[in-house]
Amino acid sequence: MTITTEQKTELIGQFKRSADDTGSPEVQIAILTTRINNLTEHMRTHKKDYATRRGLLGMVSRRRRLLDYVRNLDPDRYLDIISKLNIRK
Repeated sequence: MTITTEQKTELIGQFKRSADDTGSPEVQIAILTTRINNLTEHMRTHKKDYATRRGLLGMVSRRRRLLDYVRNLDPDRYLDIISKLNIRK
């Protein structure tokens, strides 16, 4: 359910905006998307895991807020990130 350090480092490398960037909205959205995808697979097998469902909904909400922030800041960056991560609008 969690992502490994190697996966996280790879995501940071793909979505960072500068050499020492680890916390830009794009990086946070990419990490959250990976975690959401992992939890979605978990929920397909364990339908009654309500604690995980609550955490998943919180992550989706956090990602939505970050995406809204990026969309208001720079619409081109928003379109770029949702196309790279295959996120629906």
